[in-house]
Amino acid sequence: MELFIHLMIFLPAVFGVACLFVPSKQAARQLALGTVVVVFILSLFVARGYYGSTAFSEDGLGTPVQFVSSTSWIESINVEYRVGVDGISMPLVLLTTALSILIVLSAWKEERNPKAYMALYLFLLMGMLGVFLSLDLLLFYVFFEIGLLPMYFLIGIWGGPNREYAAIKFFLYTLAGSICLLVVMLGLYFYTSQAKQADGITAVGENTWVMVESPDLAEGDKKKLSLQSPEVRALFAAPDLNEEGEAIEGTGGEYWMFAQWAFWLTLIAFLIKLPAVPFHTWLPDAHVQAPTPISMILAGVLLKMGGYALMRITYPIFPDAAKYFWFTVATLGVIAIIYGALCAMAQSDWKKLVAYSSVSHMGYVTLGLAVMTTAGFNGAYFQMIGHGITSAMMFFMVGVVYDRAHHREIDRFGGMWLHWPKYGGWSLVCFFAGMGLPGLCGFIGEVMVLLGTFKAAAPGNVGAESVGAVYTLGAFAAFGVVLTAGYILWMFQRIYLGKPRPEYEKYEPVTAREYGIMITLGLAAFLFGIVPWLVFSMTDPSINNLIENILPVKG
Repeated sequence: MELFIHLMIFLPAVFGVACLFVPSKQAARQLALGTVVVVFILSLFVARGYYGSTAFSEDGLGTPVQFVSSTSWIESINVEYRVGVDGISMPLVLLTTALSILIVLSAWKEERNPKAYMALYLFLLMGMLGVFLSLDLLLFYVFFEIGLLPMYFLIGIWGGPNREYAAIKFFLYTLAGSICLLVVMLGLYFYTSQAKQADGITAVGENTWVMVESPDLAEGDKKKLSLQSPEVRALFAAPDLNEEGEAIEGTGGEYWMFAQWAFWLTLIAFLIKLPAVPFHTWLPDAHVQAPTPISMILAGVLLKMGGYALMRITYPIFPDAAKYFWFTVATLGVIAIIYGALCAMAQSDWKKLVAYSSVSHMGYVTLGLAVMTTAGFNGAYFQMIGHGITSAMMFFMVGVVYDRAHHREIDRFGGMWLHWPKYGGWSLVCFFAGMGLPGLCGFIGEVMVLLGTFKAAAPGNVGAESVGAVYTLGAFAAFGVVLTAGYILWMFQRIYLGKPRPEYEKYEPVTAREYGIMITLGLAAFLFGIVPWLVFSMTDPSINNLIENILPVKG
């Protein structure tokens, strides 16, 4: 299985280069399709092994990590090439590899240099899988950055009329987030290095978040520790408070002030990727200008890298700071929910409406993590999976029509269902799943986040002393569901209902390939809406261990 994980990461890069040298455009498409199919099959084998294996490694939180493979990379600063999989990464790996097949198929008719197009997408796939499979912070950072350039070129070359502006804006926003993360990494290296000299720790795994035992040290000598280990988290712990709410001198971690700054810097880095208000403005431009397949993968997977990183890095390393600032972060999540929905309601461009809906739906991820309850964390994670399916399908539905109409003005449509009844039926499934209709995948994550938010007011949780604030946040987040129903139904009525327009007769019929893509995504929306256990059976051990280790914090 370790070999399969290496192949999943690097096969796309190898065959991406090969796409540039094949003799024909069709050969490049076929090679890209064959590559993503092989990678998907490898991910299925890894998932099957994950269920069947009992050989767990342990990371700093006691979370089962399987198929860990490690080799020294930059020994002088304790950096390793270390990869593996656990319950938090496995569903996102499967989502990425499955969507990649649909992405290549949806780009099948691309005629503008398809060799370069497919090559760039395969490099992007390597970056995405590397992020989800990395178990070293610097390695994570490298793969996090690898996805930046392919996406920049895919938008900037194959996008719409304002593609250069959208690509540069995407690049600058993401780069700003990367700089924030780099500053934190340097701080972690510096402060943990100081701690190891003072406290007799040889290395604290400065750039890793899994336990790394050192085989070359004498027995009983010093050891390496994970960034997520209790010993390291103690350096960044909040001080105890007296009855007046003032910090008691001599309590808390040595670097509590750094922990607060680092929490916000990593939060900003990953909220840009998520994206959350006010760091979201790159997203509508990128989506509107990007070609349909790239919008699908951008919404389906790349946004999830932000939520995944929050669960992987920000909250486990700085849990006290997360608890200290929970209300501010939760407020950002609620603002994203309401603001994104209101902006979507105001759009006349169909694709821009879907783009702002992503801002709103990803606000539930921010809120679910901020309240730091088990239901909130589970809901935030499932929201990423559900939104990965529905958002990809919504952008594809828009793309099917745009390829024929060459415009996205909502008021210039109407009666689409009567003209294409099969397409209209699957569109109903798609947009109702995005609306959060029970029985479809969009419902589970949202309702669990709302439950988790109200549970934050229970004794022992972060909102126990601010019950009114918790209920206010929960009420506004629940109202976001109403706004979502409003803009989805209003959009659906204007585009799909009524009499068909005469120009529809000139449209090329929907192809079998396009129906295959929408049916696959539609069935996935039903499957995960009815059987959410398919996700939770993988995530429960990892998320439960994560919660148990970050909730008993001070402050």
